[in-house]
Amino acid sequence: QVQLVESGGGLVQAGGSLRLSCAASGRTFSRYAMGWYRQAPGKERELVAHISRGGGSGNVADSVKGRFTISRDNVKNTVYLQMNSLKPEDTAVYFCNALRGSSDYWGQGTQVTVSS
Repeated sequence: QVQLVESGGGLVQAGGSLRLSCAASGRTFSRYAMGWYRQAPGKERELVAHISRGGGSGNVADSVKGRFTISRDNVKNTVYLQMNSLKPEDTAVYFCNALRGSSDYWGQGTQVTVSS
């Protein structure tokens, strides 16, 4: 089993930056593909970015392309989401996800609020 703990959320002005972190427990972190999702009030959860087990392949959603970057450190068992040029529409709860086959784990989420 994998436990995920997100951190780094907060309140930021439009145009600002935040770096989210997701720390994973266990010794099998490198076996999981990792993703960041977000859910805004009244909206469905959406995939923001995902990264392969080794970190060699990372992709972000079109809505955040050029502004957000996903990375991971398999020694520190941590995945990151660097968010630049934040917009009010990026306001949401951001969740970390670990996926391997039928094993699917979620963190508790961290709130990101972008003021205009």
